Amino acid sequence: MKSAIKSTIAIAATTAAIAGVAALPSLVSAWGDNYVDPTTGAKGRPSYTIDQINNGAIGATKLSDGEDYKNSSNYPGQIIFNTISNSTIGDEKNFVGARECALDGTRCLDIETNANPTPTTKWQGNNITVEDGKTYVIRLYVHNNNPNGEDAVAENTRVKFSIPNGTSKQIQVNGFINSSNATPSEYWDYVNFNSEIPFHLDYVYGSALVNNNKTQAEAAAGGYLDNAGWKLSDDIVKAASTDGVLIGSDALDGRVPGCYDYANYVTIQVKAVFDYEYTVDKKVRLADSEDRTWKESVDAKVGDKVEFRIAYENTSDKSQTGVAIKDILPSNLKYVAGSSVIKNSNHPNGAKIVQDSIVENGIRIGSYGAGANAYIYFTAEVVDENLACGDNTLINWAQAGVGQKTIQDSASVKLNKYCEETPTPTPTPEPTPETPSELPTTGPEAIVGGVVATGSIVTAAGYYIASRRQLR
Repeated sequence: MKSAIKSTIAIAATTAAIAGVAALPSLVSAWGDNYVDPTTGAKGRPSYTIDQINNGAIGATKLSDGEDYKNSSNYPGQIIFNTISNSTIGDEKNFVGARECALDGTRCLDIETNANPTPTTKWQGNNITVEDGKTYVIRLYVHNNNPNGEDAVAENTRVKFSIPNGTSKQIQVNGFINSSNATPSEYWDYVNFNSEIPFHLDYVYGSALVNNNKTQAEAAAGGYLDNAGWKLSDDIVKAASTDGVLIGSDALDGRVPGCYDYANYVTIQVKAVFDYEYTVDKKVRLADSEDRTWKESVDAKVGDKVEFRIAYENTSDKSQTGVAIKDILPSNLKYVAGSSVIKNSNHPNGAKIVQDSIVENGIRIGSYGAGANAYIYFTAEVVDENLACGDNTLINWAQAGVGQKTIQDSASVKLNKYCEETPTPTPTPEPTPETPSELPTTGPEAIVGGVVATGSIVTAAGYYIASRRQLR
């Protein structure tokens, strides 16, 4: 970290339906926007109107065609997800969407109405611009398009999301649907999160839910709080969980019948965290030492005072507002009240005293332009509050926060506490009993008594050997 103070800048804080679509291939590994029909070479997934579906576009006709529909060559037909162009929801092929939400505890509310988001309304499509610290709800829509209802159940239906690790100005979250008897068996769609500042997405653990007619009926009957839906496992976002988690209509059993009455709306929450580019550097020195060099670690003794320096620098090409600094003092380092000062471009030739709360809740040190920096200094005293005997290392952490991002660095104070050792007493072994050289033989009664005595001797010797072993 350079010692020079750099300049500070203060800153006020739907696809058209395709007619006459040919029968779909019987086996396709996955179906997303990059799908290419292996027969026709056409790019992109096909979409259908409700009338086309009801008239056999996927090899199935609706139940209302007559009581003999089960004997029709179109029964039960193929099971396909999310191919209908619908005026309410939009193009079902775009089945992963996102929008900002207002948090009320753990509930994700509509940002405009402050109510639970209506799952059937249109959601923002493939792109959404994020703000630092805001929470977003991602929805995955699951609709078995077969019109034959409970006579055309998708089995082993699972869903999952892929949230990339790392930092970027654009993060693509993919959503997947899998079913063991669907054609194809896997479907995927995506939503892009965008920002001019690199960021990452944090999944909100415990936020995964599935909402459908069953959950809404339970909510109406008072069986589920706030119509939140059934909770799903956090395995829905784990990279190691290749199969995702089961959903369903009456239970989380993977069974999803055909038609809108059995559609599922799966949601998770993510938080956008901007990864601002800056550094924090922590150093220490003895307060009364002739050596004024800032170091990573110093040796001290109880009663010494040590000075700490926290250096912050904006290493990006953008301004950073509301920079926060906090110090976490360990036990046996006592903050000296009134010792905190700051140096920056507003105070280049002197220091300004800042709040003592730097070691409690932290302090705000202002806004800094590209390349600007600041130094914060304070003093602490080494004390003995149950210090352990022998060598001790007291690690002091400094944290710098910009927006929702926090980074930290540490410096340490080493000291030795001498304690006199209390000598451990040496145990005195018990004397070894003597064994008689021969047994008395004068009469039967004496012989019996002699046998009993011998047994007692053997027992006593056995206990003594055990006690010696315990002392070794």
